[in-house]
Amino acid sequence: MLFPKRFTLVRWLILFLFAFTIPAAAFPQPTQKPRLFILEPAALELAAKKLKAGDAATTQAYRKLIAEANKALQSGPFTVMHKQTLPPSQDKHDYMSVGPYWWPDPQKADGLPYIRRDGEVNPDRYKNGDNDELKKMQEAVLSLAYAYYFSQNEKYATHAASLIRTWFLDEATRMNPNLNFGQAIPGITKGRGIGIIDTHHLPYLVDAVGLLAGAKAWTRADQQGLEKWFGEFLVWLQKSPLGIDEADEHNNHGTWYDVQLASFALFSGNKPLAKKVLEEVKIKRIATQMKLDGSQPHELARTLSFNYSVMNLQAFFDLASLGQHVGVDLWQYTTPDGKGIRPALDYFLPFLNGEKKWPHKQIKEINYSALLPLLLEATRQYQNPRYAAAITKIPEAAMGGSVAFLLTPAN
Repeated sequence: MLFPKRFTLVRWLILFLFAFTIPAAAFPQPTQKPRLFILEPAALELAAKKLKAGDAATTQAYRKLIAEANKALQSGPFTVMHKQTLPPSQDKHDYMSVGPYWWPDPQKADGLPYIRRDGEVNPDRYKNGDNDELKKMQEAVLSLAYAYYFSQNEKYATHAASLIRTWFLDEATRMNPNLNFGQAIPGITKGRGIGIIDTHHLPYLVDAVGLLAGAKAWTRADQQGLEKWFGEFLVWLQKSPLGIDEADEHNNHGTWYDVQLASFALFSGNKPLAKKVLEEVKIKRIATQMKLDGSQPHELARTLSFNYSVMNLQAFFDLASLGQHVGVDLWQYTTPDGKGIRPALDYFLPFLNGEKKWPHKQIKEINYSALLPLLLEATRQYQNPRYAAAITKIPEAAMGGSVAFLLTPAN
């Protein structure tokens, strides 16, 4: 076990007993190997073995996942058609959202144009757009797909497939494959390139679809239809003025743009494009976004410097996982002067270990459990005990039941 020092004896005994109330039959092997791009089949197979063996942390994560999936069974349907306001195109099928950090100007009677308050989310952004609906759809589909993979219970796949069809495929409810009106600013612009960050979790949904392989509810026609949708979205990302603008961003927006481009290229069958994007990450992203000490200056300039630094590094981790499909090794890559993904993770360790205090602006409390998925993956990739040791510094209550123990378990 990785975490004996962080768990009380009583808690370990409880989890141990809970583990053996779940029969081995609860973790049947999938009938078909999943087609994945960020997730790794070997890691999921390891998690399944840990579950069968009664591993406490993995079992706790599974129980929490099943509870979330059961709740998700009652959710939806989700669709862009639910919004009350028409986008500028007058077509409700077009996605729209408002920039999260933009607020009415208190000095203006109508509040226009909006003004920026970095790191402070305006709750009104959820009233007249699709961002909240998109987020709920993604969260439900991920929980359901993960639960299906580990339980092979068709009810989870059936509802996941229904939610996916409603959002992407059904003619009456589908989203058009564009983000022309993402992160608008009232009084300034109807849509921005940085609105593409709104879909930065869709690569995880692509992998969730892979986990539905073999499910009765997910048909060949569904698969082909979704690959077509993402192929069209991929063209929009590359050719539209907003997509071209986002590609030129030099912070987390640019990194997550690349994650989306590479993931959707692989999913829709454009492997050469994925390889080109991932090769360019070395110079276009790593060399320009990281310093020699592993810090990420563009993210440290934000009012939520810790959050954005972790978020951007997660994107780099995902790019490294995607690179494995096209022979691009980003896990071990360093620029000639020593910049790379691993040094960027190492930058966080002194703060997590309590050796240093985070010196950059952070208007919300730091949640070090955000590093858990990165540390688990680093333990697997680099086989270095310092990452497993760092995990023990994260408070037990913060990481208990994290799905990361199922998706990226350490060896």
